[in-house]
Amino acid sequence: MASLREIRGKIRSIRSTEQITKAMKMVAAARMRRAQQAILSSRPFALQLEHTVLDLARAAADGGEDGGLLEHPFFRAPAAGRPCLVLVTGDKGLCGAFNTNVLRAAVVWLRRHQETGAAVAVAGRKGREFLARLKGYDYELLCELPGIFPKVSYAHAELLGKALIGAYEGGRIRSACAVYSEFRSAVSQRVVEQPLLPVVPPDLRDAGRASRGIDFRYEPDRPRLLAALLPRQLKAQLYRILLESQAAELAARMNAMDSASKNAAELIDSLTLTLNRTRQALITREIAELVGGAEALSQ
Repeated sequence: MASLREIRGKIRSIRSTEQITKAMKMVAAARMRRAQQAILSSRPFALQLEHTVLDLARAAADGGEDGGLLEHPFFRAPAAGRPCLVLVTGDKGLCGAFNTNVLRAAVVWLRRHQETGAAVAVAGRKGREFLARLKGYDYELLCELPGIFPKVSYAHAELLGKALIGAYEGGRIRSACAVYSEFRSAVSQRVVEQPLLPVVPPDLRDAGRASRGIDFRYEPDRPRLLAALLPRQLKAQLYRILLESQAAELAARMNAMDSASKNAAELIDSLTLTLNRTRQALITREIAELVGGAEALSQ
């Protein structure tokens, strides 16, 4: 049986850990609210940019003056090159199964493209450490951005987008797909595999002029405007993905620290009960020894 000093030491240690986990939970909750606001702020721009690009593509399909609009390189995969994985993980642990789930999906993707080989662009220190330990897979490290969370900015998406576009236009990669954890709510996150390149053209068969409402005149012409907007759309998608992953990681950390705090409180209660029982048993034994000694002296 553990002594009273050992039990009290365990209680003090667990109580200190409980204070740390509660503080980490509050910090993660505050940061998650800011991350949610960042997602909501970036969403209107990304949606409007996507609608503009689709409007340009539909205009060409309807037989407008710029009929060759869909011949942009972003709409067709190069003949050569490797498929590219954009892996987005966290920079730190203590967030439950957040990183494990993303890395498990990344292994499935790499195994699917093991015969052809792959290129990898990684954001997050955990993903870089995972790739450094990974053996038996043929991959080329295209770009790495460790230490960017939880202060993601558009500059990070700009760097990642430039690396992808340069490799795509140079023929080093023929496609790109992002694997990341999508933020759905404070208690729900899911791993998503989202294609990025080539850009899948919209379904133009059901998109007539009536669906656009207004026939705009574009300056400069549509092909040059689309060539300028498609890289921006890709970078806007990457920025949204980084923000989604950041919010999902903070939510996972908040939930993990909440569970750790509850487990610590339950463990403290259990140890306190053990402490009281041990102390009561010691007192009972001492009383029994005193009574036994008194009876021996009286005889």
